[in-house]
Amino acid sequence: MTSLSTVPGVIDVHAHWLPEKLYSMPPGSPVPPMHVVDGQLYLGELPLSIAAEAMSDLASIVADSDAADIGTRILSAPPFAFPIGCGGEADEYIGNFNDLLAEVARDSAGRFLGLGLVRLDDIDAIRVTMSELAGSKGMVGVAVPPLVDGASYDRGVLRDLLRAAVEFDLAVLVHPMQLFRPEWSSYYMTNLVGNPVESATAIGSVVLGGVIDELPDLRICFVHGAGCAPALLGRWDHGWDERADVSAATGTRPSQAFRSLFADTLSHDDDALTLLRAKADPGRLVCGSDYPFDMAEKQPVRVAIKNGLDADMLEANARRFIGL
Repeated sequence: MTSLSTVPGVIDVHAHWLPEKLYSMPPGSPVPPMHVVDGQLYLGELPLSIAAEAMSDLASIVADSDAADIGTRILSAPPFAFPIGCGGEADEYIGNFNDLLAEVARDSAGRFLGLGLVRLDDIDAIRVTMSELAGSKGMVGVAVPPLVDGASYDRGVLRDLLRAAVEFDLAVLVHPMQLFRPEWSSYYMTNLVGNPVESATAIGSVVLGGVIDELPDLRICFVHGAGCAPALLGRWDHGWDERADVSAATGTRPSQAFRSLFADTLSHDDDALTLLRAKADPGRLVCGSDYPFDMAEKQPVRVAIKNGLDADMLEANARRFIGL
């Protein structure tokens, strides 16, 4: 992994890319195909408010990176392309995405690195893909959802996935899915409320489930400023102190375990970023933009610097996250 090259400057760990030939979504996915109408992307009938070239055209992504003072972008699939609910029928889609992204990373002269897709239902298949990613120059890890079939990363195949990531020296980026709940059906609340709650649920499973105790070398990053988890750590600590079921799986206080996680700076709020800085290890805060979505921060580097973070530190932290 030390042979990887990056462009000098801040590294954006949270940016999305999908080539048009994969707009179909993985076979077996409950998500409808993506398509283009008058240059704009739609997911089924849902307008995404994203120009197709912003998602798929590498020159457009480079231009946006330059305008945002970003040296290297680490690209991952948009979350609706995760193979949720898919079995082996998604293997070809996953392989095609990973191969195409690896080619982009190899040919980019350090402007792009990649986070691949993996199956989410079978650890043997996950291990095969992770082995391939570990041997592919420019591919530095995997992007995964916070929840699969009502479970998160404290048990089952998803915990095995984290073990495999440590074994193969791969980074893990956890990105929410905007899971539907009836009470979130209006006002974009699947994103505005759902995304931070999904992330906090996954973080809770990691810090309360003993994952950090077992896997101290795990490099795992939670986007959107770690969701609402920073505001909940005091509550989690109190539960850990008072209830045997909360502390049963770990001897590490939740607030201390949280400092072993990476989080991006995309909080949309100066006060929230101040809280994140207070709760997180400063060596594990990384720049994230969520490019090219409507909830993206167009100037993530400038926002981070305005809030007291140093560009050199952000670059060093991202290099640490990807294992350089």
